[in-house]
Amino acid sequence: MTAHARPVEDVAVAVEQEHVVGDDHGWFGQESLDRYAPGRAAAVMAAVRGVAQRCTAYTDTLDDGTRTHNTVSVRRADARADDSVVLRVASTFSGDTDPFITETGFVREGDVIIMVQKMFARKPRSGVETVLSPAVAAYRAATAG
Repeated sequence: MTAHARPVEDVAVAVEQEHVVGDDHGWFGQESLDRYAPGRAAAVMAAVRGVAQRCTAYTDTLDDGTRTHNTVSVRRADARADDSVVLRVASTFSGDTDPFITETGFVREGDVIIMVQKMFARKPRSGVETVLSPAVAAYRAATAG
């Protein structure tokens, strides 16, 4: 996101859900809040959406030489906001048909972008929006008069 415009303020925290028997083995990720100069947050959201829509599949080579095939899907987040997008990347290793799923949700409120990323889960029972919605609610509560 910062390749397009440097935020005026930035804060990030790690988030984690421990493994629960019968669950999707827990998950980990991050949450960040970036405040941009007036009008820049909308441009950053448009750039993120545009890149994701142009790059719907790619191959990656990890440090050990392992290759992954990745497919990207884009949709609007189920969050009331000025703008939102969820990117879902399914990564499949050679010889393995069960992908790892990474989801990143972005919500723009004025000049602030709240980003939550849920990383590396197979067959997730819930998506990033289970964390994104409370993050947006917490931001609104913290900024309410």
